[in-house]
Amino acid sequence: MGEGSCLQSITGACRAIQKLTRVRVVDNSALGNTPYHRPPKCIHVYNKTGVGKVGDTILLAIKGEKKKALIVGHKMPGPPMTPRFDSNNVVLIEDNGNPIGTRIKTPIPYILRQREGEFSKVLAIARNFV
Repeated sequence: MGEGSCLQSITGACRAIQKLTRVRVVDNSALGNTPYHRPPKCIHVYNKTGVGKVGDTILLAIKGEKKKALIVGHKMPGPPMTPRFDSNNVVLIEDNGNPIGTRIKTPIPYILRQREGEFSKVLAIARNFV
């Protein structure tokens, strides 16, 4: 490396949800709320790019089990006028798309309402939107 050269990261998805990203479960399901010595981690993202955004479905490793989850907030800035969260938030869902919990503790982005057909039951248990 000579003078004038600088080290730059070429990964653009450093704060989005990808494999081995730690996430926070924000519903009131028993599986997501009881303490465990390992945090939940993403082990697969169900889309072509492998990088999860709000509204994508992921596969979680949580307490030695594999569960599907819906991303409802992430740290990476998204499109203009969409919120950026302090943590990577997910809601646990069953294989058919129904949520496991009965309440969501954090605000949900309005952008999920545009995809209402897929996640109407998740939106029904949300208390407030951002």
